[in-house]
Order: sequence, then structure tokens, then C-alpha cells
Amino acid sequence: MSCFAGVTVALCAVPRSPVRHDISVDESEDGGFHISVEGSNGRQLLGHIGRRVSGDDDEVYFDIRSVHDDSVGGMKVTITWDGPSDRNNMSRPYYAVDTFLGKPSGLPDYRMIQYPVWSTWARYSREIDEESLWAFANEIKDSGFPNAQFEIDDLWEICYGSLTVNENKLPDLKQLVQDIKSLGFRVTIWVHPFINRDCEPWYSEALDKGYLVLNEEGNPDTSWWNNNGSIPGYIDFTNAEAANWYSSRIQSLIDTYDIDSLKFDAGESSWSPQIPVQSGDIDLHPGHIVQSYVRTVAEFGPMIEIRSGMRTQDLPVFVRMVDKDTLWDFDNGLATLVTTLLAMNLNGYTLVLPDMIGGNGYNAKPSKELFVRWLQANVFMPTLQYSFVPWDHDDEAVEICRRYTELHAAYADEIVAAMEASVEKGTPVNPPIWWLDPTDEKALAVWDEFLLGERILAAPVLEEGATSRDIYLPVGEWRDGNTGEVYSGPITIHDYPAPLDVLPYFELQN
Repeated sequence: MSCFAGVTVALCAVPRSPVRHDISVDESEDGGFHISVEGSNGRQLLGHIGRRVSGDDDEVYFDIRSVHDDSVGGMKVTITWDGPSDRNNMSRPYYAVDTFLGKPSGLPDYRMIQYPVWSTWARYSREIDEESLWAFANEIKDSGFPNAQFEIDDLWEICYGSLTVNENKLPDLKQLVQDIKSLGFRVTIWVHPFINRDCEPWYSEALDKGYLVLNEEGNPDTSWWNNNGSIPGYIDFTNAEAANWYSSRIQSLIDTYDIDSLKFDAGESSWSPQIPVQSGDIDLHPGHIVQSYVRTVAEFGPMIEIRSGMRTQDLPVFVRMVDKDTLWDFDNGLATLVTTLLAMNLNGYTLVLPDMIGGNGYNAKPSKELFVRWLQANVFMPTLQYSFVPWDHDDEAVEICRRYTELHAAYADEIVAAMEASVEKGTPVNPPIWWLDPTDEKALAVWDEFLLGERILAAPVLEEGATSRDIYLPVGEWRDGNTGEVYSGPITIHDYPAPLDVLPYFELQN
């Protein structure tokens, strides 16, 4: 690896050979080493290496050399390191976990891990009423598919932000909730942090009490996807009184209708007025609103879901991926499901709730092929979320989806074990495959496979019309989950057969 003055490196290493020219290496307080260069302006720090590696470790080799590079007018420093992977900070990112990211403090609800969430959103959008909710719940019950909960999404309020049931659509929600529960469901409901200006008297109450985020001119006006011809305000969760006011109204909703939990949507700072005035450290502005919102709603327990975060990796709740479109490609379609999963995990958000199977249907409903492949890609992720349903298609789709829903449930304890490791050590629940060997250049380039913990490798088919795919297996002995055949990695399996009913996956044997 090469670097230039001013670029920080973070390698796990110990100096073993003389330092040449005017480069110096000094032991630091955490057991690693600081690299500095002496110049006309004094000593300049180049980087930090070898965190928490013993200087007596004979298995680690380290060399540093420097030479003047005329092309940049400075010193070029070349660092060479070799040693066991368990000394390598790329595979043990505890410095990032300890210093920046944090780690989950607990686990989300087990039933949400094991069985699917069934949401009204993609299937019904805002066109829900008592009849459609009851019919949907019975469809799911009659299908024989298991459930974690039945989620009532948008639009059940009389106006956005009222937290008051629209009795024209839902004349007896209290009884409906009990009826749905009698079918074996828990019932959750969708909420958000906004109040539209035409939603009275709640908007005026919030404004008069100073409970809305204001911009620098004192104006609360902002925007979100449900303006509905009005102008919304965003509740100021950095104001403790406003946060308590919101929470008390949510609790009243729960108590009145015997709601089991909630889907907390939005929360991003982009929805607040620009430039917002918030309480807190200016260096974290405007992210305070995100953190304050998420920490406020996390008090409602491990069965909730959120979709935003800012320094909230420690919360023991599911963080949902942002809405996906019903497409195959990288334009927010199926191809981005795995990459989003990996990005969230490597940023410390390891308790990931994938979005709706088949996408949200904003552009079109999913085809049978896209729907099945989307489910397969979800199987070894932390949970499943249906809204479009298998019986929208044919009997084959139903049986394939039933099998993979059951396969996910069978691995629930494996998912829990990966979550427990994340709580203990800060490791990803779903790492990239290079996690097992960060020196494997082929593994570093793989975007369409992922691990569950450090034992299961999933290689879903993400390409339309494909009935086979190439699969790369990193170091280790891998048993094929479909055929039982064992492969010695690293190895590329070319043209692995994967017709519509096959999800390629492998279990590490050693």
C-alpha cells in the first residue's frame, strides 16, 4: 500500500525493519504506532498503524520505506505488511465500532425475525378501509403463511398529524383490531413526525407551543410526500416538551385501540425547514432532529421499525431500508437490495429490515419472476416483509414463496446468533463475503453475494431471465445448501444452475 503525507492509514502491523530517510515510527498509547515525517516545517503525522497488536508478535511482518516523489513534490511512503488475518483491522473494525459507530445494545423482536411482516402499503396504498383490512387479514390467514404482525399503513388518520382515526373509513377500529388479532396476528400502525397545516386543531397547538421546527426566519413551513395540498410542519424532537407531547399522543393511540407496535416513517433532516434551528451541538447540525426523533420513538420497544438514523447504531430496533422501486436494475431496484444491506451493515446499522418484497409498486406491480427472486434475496437477511402477496401470481409462485418463507424461519436462530455477535462485538449481521478474508481481491469485487454471520453465504439471482449464475466462494470448506456438495474455497463456480425455484446458498463447514 502506498500513501502520501497527510493521508491516514489504518493497518494492523508492527515495525520489523529499519525506517529509512526521515520517516520515524513511535509507539502510541493504544499499542499501535504513529508514522511521522521530519521536514522543514517540523514533524508531520502520516498515519496510525498496528492498533492493539503486540510488538512481540513474530507472525507479523512490517516494512516502511520512503522516497521523494518529484511528481507531487513530497515524500512517497510505501508500507508493506503481512500476517494472519486475525491481526488485520479490515476484518476486525473494532476501532470504528468503539470510536465512531457504536453497536446495538440489544435485539429486536424475535417474532419479527422469524416470520414476515404483512403491510397494507404496496398492495393498497392509501385506499384502506375496514372492509379491505379485514379481507386482507383473512387472505393471509387462509393462505397458511405465518406472520409476525399485520401492519396498517397510510391513510387511517382524519388528517396528517392528527393521530385521530378517520371513522368514515374505519368506523370501529377498536373492534377491527381485536378481530384481526383473533386470526393470530399482532397489529401495528404507521405514523410519522409531521403535522399538515390544515390538520386542526393539532397544527395550531403545536405551532403555538413552539413544538415545530423553524427555519432561521422563524417559519415552520416545509414539505414531505403527503402534503395533500397543505403545508406541513415537522415536530421539533430536539425540544424535550415537543418530544413528550408527541410520545404521549402515540401512547394514547396505542392504549385506545390496543395497538401492539408502530412503523415510524421518515425522520430525515431533509424534511425539516431549511435552514432549521435546532437545539444541540452546532457540529452535528442539522442531524440533531434525526437523532432526537429516532431516540424518542425507540422508547416504544423492540417491535417498532424506523427508517432513519444519525449516531443511533446502538438502538435495539429494526432500521428499514428506504423504499425500493419495482425494478430489476440499479435504479433503486432489486440489484440495490444487497448493496444497501452491505452499506448499512458496514456503517454499523446491522439490524436491517429490507423493504417490501417485490418493491413498492410505484411504477408497476412485480412480475412473478421479480417477486420470487426478491423473496429469495431476502431469505438470509434479518426479516421478511410482504405487501404484494404470492397468490397475486400462480400456484407455483405460492409454493416457492412458502418454501423460502419457511427456510427463513428455519434460520431464525442463526440470524439471532449473528445479532448477538453484533451486540457483543459490533460485527455485521450481514457482512460482505470479503469479511472472511480481506486480502482476497476477488472477494472484494463481489457485490451480489453476502454472508449471514460468518457461516452462511447467499448468492441470489438478481438478473431478469437468468437461470444460472457464477458464484465466488472465499476461503473455507463450503457445503451447497441445495445439493450437499462440498467446495474448497477460494473457488469460482461457473454457471451454477438456478432456475426460478432455486436460491443458491452455502454453509461454511470449518
